[in-house]
Amino acid sequence: MAEGGCDRNRGAAAAQRHHQLDLVMKVGGHRGIGHGAAVRDHDIGRLGKKARVGAGRVGAHFAGVGGVVLADAKDAPHRKQRSGTGDRNHGRRRRRKYGRHAPAPQLAGPSARKSGHAACRPEPEDGIMPAGRFNRPERRAMSFVLAIDQGTTSSRAIVFDRCCRPRATARRDLVQHYPADGWVEHDAGAIWQDTLGVCREAIAGAGLAGRDIAAIGITNQRETTVLWERASGRPLARAIVWQDRRTAPACRALIASGAEPGVRSRTGLLLDPYFSATKLAWLLDHLPGARARAERGELCFGTIDSYLLFRLTGGRVHATDASNAARTLLFNLTSQNWDPELLRLFDIPAPLLPEVRDTICRFGETDPALFGAAIPITGIAGDQQAAAFGQACFEPGMIKCTYGTGGFALMTLGDTPRLSEHRLLTTVAWRLGGTPTFALEGSIFVAGAAVQWLRDGLGLIADSAASEDHARRLDDTGGVYLVPAFTGLGAPYWDPDARGALLGLTRNTGASHLVRAGLEAVAYQSRDLMEAMAADAGRMPAALRVDGGMVGNDWLMQFLADILDLPVERPALTETTALGAACLAGLGAGVYGSLAALAAGWQCQKRFAPGMTEARRTALYLGWQRAVARVRS
Repeated sequence: MAEGGCDRNRGAAAAQRHHQLDLVMKVGGHRGIGHGAAVRDHDIGRLGKKARVGAGRVGAHFAGVGGVVLADAKDAPHRKQRSGTGDRNHGRRRRRKYGRHAPAPQLAGPSARKSGHAACRPEPEDGIMPAGRFNRPERRAMSFVLAIDQGTTSSRAIVFDRCCRPRATARRDLVQHYPADGWVEHDAGAIWQDTLGVCREAIAGAGLAGRDIAAIGITNQRETTVLWERASGRPLARAIVWQDRRTAPACRALIASGAEPGVRSRTGLLLDPYFSATKLAWLLDHLPGARARAERGELCFGTIDSYLLFRLTGGRVHATDASNAARTLLFNLTSQNWDPELLRLFDIPAPLLPEVRDTICRFGETDPALFGAAIPITGIAGDQQAAAFGQACFEPGMIKCTYGTGGFALMTLGDTPRLSEHRLLTTVAWRLGGTPTFALEGSIFVAGAAVQWLRDGLGLIADSAASEDHARRLDDTGGVYLVPAFTGLGAPYWDPDARGALLGLTRNTGASHLVRAGLEAVAYQSRDLMEAMAADAGRMPAALRVDGGMVGNDWLMQFLADILDLPVERPALTETTALGAACLAGLGAGVYGSLAALAAGWQCQKRFAPGMTEARRTALYLGWQRAVARVRS
């Protein structure tokens, strides 16, 4: 049963937990990240344990990031109040030291509220409180963040203001290439041109110029593998997309050799063509001269984030963040770096690899020729991790699922990795201040892509929105099940050779039955993931937070709640992947205040409560399980 609005006190309660310490933002001898200086590693190390405890170690992860330090209230500097001439002289001294954009001392938490500091004064419609120094009128022009959301089917850019409200959006659809059965490719050069174009369009659409953007955040389709020339930035071939299954034989051979347990213990992943390592090895083996050039350091490998960063910085920076590195099968969760044993296993030359950095850091600045100004790039995360961040899933046990081309559920674990016993993935959610937060993940390879197939492949609907009308015309599918294993089955089956099927067809089956079956398949696959996650975690979550292009379908969200027997919460802003990228970059640049503020600002637009009988729920899911068994390889 759908409920308008959600319990808005929950966000405030989560924020209160994050304030177990009275956190104070101290601006010391380093300028903020948006003003040209990064904090050195030894500065972070000096903070010690005090800055890394409390609130599930959530807020403290930002210790030392971007020149902003989180510490105990008792460590805060206590300055006497200045007034009159003394205050003016103090301002002059700060301007001489830092220049015209001198950062102001900032407070957060109870002490700030008592003092009436601007960072803690509520403003109309503010879901997220910005840092105090960006509250002054002369700073507002630099209080915008540009989020780049490069996905499987489109490239988008969204300008967010200091209250995390989207001000302008630009989008370009991405051409899909299917050169052979099970192969999926993208033109990386076209991705770069589209990304550059939508960034310029979004900035202009917001009535801004490049100099008005405080920071850029990047989020991206993960695992998709790009190989390019270091000197020119030119891709050697089309990118191999995460959906591509061409390396399934190589993965089977590695599994047969007994390699999977070692790979899993190091990476938290399974040996599957979904991930980057075997894709990269395939490119090196099939492109003439590529392996020799890679060993000489002439080539670069990266996922889409790394390629865009390289191009945005004019080829000066070849790096990635830990959340993307963790999806390659080459990254060790314990050492938090590339694993030499895995490089040998997959025969990957080390000179190819990008530097792995924190999710929030100063990655570099854009080439001034691109946007008329050098804009800091201060946050990068894979799309699903960015969505979890945008959904404020900071507490262990919180879970979100993004429904786009595929469906991806992430459950936050905290700072200790735990290997799944039910064939889920253990991955890095984000790494802040050198400390990783881990998550359990389950992947559905085909969710919205099934609706796209019903529209473009079969011509049953004119547009995706029409799928809801078809579903509402019927009481059920008449026993029809669509198993959309177009590129194999993801978690918890991990069967790359499974293929899709329509089962239960009769003479009475019509277009609406097929469309509804496609939507129901999304919910059934979600239950597969939820049951595996609950078995690993020992309990079901209190609710499922959802986002992505499919969640605007009310019928689907209600059916999802019914099949899961779990409340489903749709946020006020469903573009949480881009929002997450903006929040990461904004925190790094000092535009946004804290994780506690982000948690308090999360708002639920609609809550769907389960309303199906247990008998019907069980019967429908048993039918799905029988259908899946028929397509397994």
